[in-house]
Amino acid sequence: MTHVMNTYARLPVAFTHGEGAWLWDEEGNRYLDGLSGIAVNTLGHAHPRYTAALTSQINKLIHCSNVYRVEGQERLADRLCNLSGMQEVFFCNSGCEANEAAIKLARMYGHKKNIETPSIIVMEKAFHGRTLATLSATGNRKVQAGFEPLVTGFVRVPYNDLEAIRQVAQHNASVVAVLVEPVQGEGGIRTLDIAYLQELRKICDAQNWLLMLDEVQCGIGRTGKWFAYQHTGILPDVMTLAKGLGSGMPIGACLAAGKATGAFGPGNHGSTFGGNPLACTAGLATLDILEDDGLLSHAEKLGKLICRNLASGLAGVKGLVEIRGQGLMIGVELNRPCGDLVKLALARGLLINVTADNVIRLLPPLVMTEAEAQQLVDILCPLIKEFLQT
Repeated sequence: MTHVMNTYARLPVAFTHGEGAWLWDEEGNRYLDGLSGIAVNTLGHAHPRYTAALTSQINKLIHCSNVYRVEGQERLADRLCNLSGMQEVFFCNSGCEANEAAIKLARMYGHKKNIETPSIIVMEKAFHGRTLATLSATGNRKVQAGFEPLVTGFVRVPYNDLEAIRQVAQHNASVVAVLVEPVQGEGGIRTLDIAYLQELRKICDAQNWLLMLDEVQCGIGRTGKWFAYQHTGILPDVMTLAKGLGSGMPIGACLAAGKATGAFGPGNHGSTFGGNPLACTAGLATLDILEDDGLLSHAEKLGKLICRNLASGLAGVKGLVEIRGQGLMIGVELNRPCGDLVKLALARGLLINVTADNVIRLLPPLVMTEAEAQQLVDILCPLIKEFLQT
């Protein structure tokens, strides 16, 4: 019996240690990690340079509070802004906290424009978190059910639908921002068209709205660029990060640029643990290793290889709808619910995930080798074929 609250449908396995793209359970069985803790373990497991950096910092200082300057926080903020073109950073502990900060920032921005009840446009099938505000912004009734009344102030439109945005612009004067994921992770690995984001940037400029991009899952090199929006040539007003930023250490960030800067003053927002020395050391080590080891270009190349080999291995298979993704953020859509594949893959030594009921989600660590990527394909293709034949 466990006293842990029953909030997860956990799989019957516990891991004791890992190395690179591999994990070992309590019985010594080895598993290829195709999930990275849901896009968290950017550098895989037990990366020697990463663990050395954290060990060194633990021996010096873990936490000191934002009542004081945090030198590592300043360095990480500078680094993120240099990589992104953004100007300000607020550090927190998770993706939902980063999105909460973005929502609060948009509301503050609206109030400063004398808009009494500012609204934010959000997307169908979006996922922004499980706090009350972020689950209200999320486009998934399963996440919201049982937690009503939801937070108001959100206007929902279909994903990738510019005309719907234009219609809202014509009929809703309270809108102050658009919040969107460049790649919907929980929504089934769905990518925004480059032209959509470019046009959305123009609409936000014309309406004086904030363009806010949720890159909690797709940011930090996963798509082959530091940030997914960099595939489009635009710059957002607000961007949120978490997951892969700390390679396993909890850290989130809300970045602002242009007209979104200066919205917060002392006392408007805060976090006890956010941006502590240990978390910032993890963020800095992650960025250093990604850059030094050329892992962004590797992610782009490896993602294409996996998609190509999956397409070859599943050619002509009835029940396969589509293989899609960007970099090491890959979805394999089937024509039926396929949640059972998670346990079946676990039994064959592969960690995967299923989202949106019928999309196999692959989020391998960026350190995965080509040989390991081929192992992933060699396990997954026969498994999918067998599943679709039952």
